Amino acid sequence: MQDDRKRRLKSIIGGATGNLVEWYDWYVYSAFTLYFAPIFFPKGDSTAQLLNAAAVFAVGFLMRPIGAWVMGVYSDRKGRKAGLTLSVSLMCGGSLLIAVTPGYAQIGWVAPALLIFARLMQGLSVGGEYGASATYLSEMAGRDRRGFFSSFQYVTLISGQLLALSVLLILQAILPEPDLEAWGWRIPFVLGGALAVVVFVLRRGLAETTAFQNAQAQGAPKSSGLTLFRLYPREALVVVALTAGGTLAFYAYSTYMQKFLVNTSGFSREAATAITAAALFAYMLIQPLAGALSDRIGRKPLMVAFGVLGVAFTWLIFTTLSRTNDPFVAFAIVLGALVIVTGYTSINAVVKAELFPAHIRALGVALPYALANTIFGGTAEYVALWFKGRGLESGFYWYVTAMIAVSLVTYLRMRDTRKHSQILED
Repeated sequence: MQDDRKRRLKSIIGGATGNLVEWYDWYVYSAFTLYFAPIFFPKGDSTAQLLNAAAVFAVGFLMRPIGAWVMGVYSDRKGRKAGLTLSVSLMCGGSLLIAVTPGYAQIGWVAPALLIFARLMQGLSVGGEYGASATYLSEMAGRDRRGFFSSFQYVTLISGQLLALSVLLILQAILPEPDLEAWGWRIPFVLGGALAVVVFVLRRGLAETTAFQNAQAQGAPKSSGLTLFRLYPREALVVVALTAGGTLAFYAYSTYMQKFLVNTSGFSREAATAITAAALFAYMLIQPLAGALSDRIGRKPLMVAFGVLGVAFTWLIFTTLSRTNDPFVAFAIVLGALVIVTGYTSINAVVKAELFPAHIRALGVALPYALANTIFGGTAEYVALWFKGRGLESGFYWYVTAMIAVSLVTYLRMRDTRKHSQILED
């Protein structure tokens, strides 16, 4: 028993550490957009440059459903460990390509083309990473602590984003701004590629989950997109609907918030980075607390709380934040927004995993989520900047509110997956 617990804990830590590096590589693009956008998109004002860079960020999301489909099937057929190892290899390649690509001044249109190709590789990686890691952590955790341990998927996701911001803060402190704009922004991409190599080695040593082994031994039907939507259409639709508002709110409150504080509230880039990093750190710490709470009271109450509070306060959060120039007030508002979205982020992985049987779980978690994430999460910054560019910035606030309301209806109508879990192994 003791050996089994140690094995599980080691596997959970190993899977979570790899997830951190994956998301660092993904989010470092967003963290350094303010610096490298002029290198790849030299024409236009700052909003136009950010809009172009945000469009490439969104393009990366277009590959996520493909990655979710291909690597979800791969993880269901070859194992969760195999899927996790493949995803980090693709992420490594994308990061290193961005690091070495010359700017528009040197190679013209080829520069943004290579940037897009690198983001497509990373989008393919992240599309598979989410389903494989969510499934792996949920299956490795025991029945009574599944919410707690699966919450570490977002702890490491946020840690990756926070690490990207921390690297930015360090570089802002040690490099003159002209150097950071000219070449310093390449450093975090080199670092990400190097860390991904370490994770590749780490993941090859992970234990496989009992749920996958049992599904293989029982000769369950093979995972495929056709099987998913033919046999589990309701579950797939539930994943899309419960994700739509949650993923949009998460990207609006986190990755876009850094740009909002600069472009709308008027904070300096350094101040906006510090505010965002501090709020994300506190947000990260409460994920396991909310996950553990879901193990006691169920998943549904937390999701409903996010939906109600998100609908009630999103417009107020953005409008108040747009009018403040006090960094402490801004921090409190951003943190409040992130506390609200915790009702979704802390447990969304385990909720999705608990909806599907083991033989199709990785694909069932990954593909519907990736579709919703591409449509709503990946376009969040672009839509926000589009509204701003047309002088209708408040339209974005109402858009986020409306999508949270759509997900709230889903939360109210679905069963609590803690009581009706398809993860049968303890």
